[in-house]
Amino acid sequence: MVPAGGLQEFRWPVRIYYEDTDAAGIVYHANYLRFMERARTEWLRQAGFEQTELAETFGVVFVVRKISIDYLRPARFNDEITVVSTVPRRGRARLEFAQYIEADGDILCRARVKVGCVDVQSMRPVAMPVEIYTEICNAS
Repeated sequence: MVPAGGLQEFRWPVRIYYEDTDAAGIVYHANYLRFMERARTEWLRQAGFEQTELAETFGVVFVVRKISIDYLRPARFNDEITVVSTVPRRGRARLEFAQYIEADGDILCRARVKVGCVDVQSMRPVAMPVEIYTEICNAS
């Protein structure tokens, strides 16, 4: 995998709802992963690709291979947070996302997410189709 260099940030706002919180009144830890997943999907959409299009047209999907996450501060009901995503490294069959969630200038959590491109039938790693790879390189 090579460093991508000069990548732009993708920012995706989220409002915290009561359903996102746990008994302590803070965001349940797994929900941060949901917010990050949604931000990656929106990033891909901004690059011009829908998840269903990847599977139906190109025969590939992206799957999470590894996540490393650090929780630093809690978010609470009704907070407005922002998921910030970059792609510091990419290869022909994988992407590495650096993501963090912030609120009012404070970083609440940060993660490294490695995703792989796999064939939708065999679920084996494959190189991204050239159209996707080129557009992802341009979008990031």
